[in-house]
Amino acid sequence: MYDKILIPTDGSDCSDKAIGHGLELAQITGATLTFLYVIESIPPVMMAEAYNYAMYSEQLAEDLRNAADQALESALAQAKQAGVEAEGKRVEFARPINSIAEQAREHDLVIMGSHGRTGMGRIILGSVTEGVLRESQTPLLVVRCTKDEQA
Repeated sequence: MYDKILIPTDGSDCSDKAIGHGLELAQITGATLTFLYVIESIPPVMMAEAYNYAMYSEQLAEDLRNAADQALESALAQAKQAGVEAEGKRVEFARPINSIAEQAREHDLVIMGSHGRTGMGRIILGSVTEGVLRESQTPLLVVRCTKDEQA
């Protein structure tokens, strides 16, 4: 049924909840998991401040890489503890929706957490999950997080 499952993560509690569901499903089906962390492109607003950005760009990039590596290491440790075969992939400075949809082509299922934002929060922050649903042909399992579960 599912041999290869993609689980994008951003290191949030909501992503961790999706990882938990993915681990359970992989234990049942014997699927291999791929954890994906996409470091989003630097916003144009920061690029407009080129001088100030240049002063911090190397440190910012390193901090983003460290956050990605920590999230992937945590997910891989959970998979190991659960006895599930898994790998981690880091994509740097890309659009998350495009990167996830592209990686999804190589998988049978995508499992993502959703914060369930509405109103201004959704307008400002957008919805990566909704974008992946529109862009990807791969089935998507959405794990909804309640406000109490979000840190």
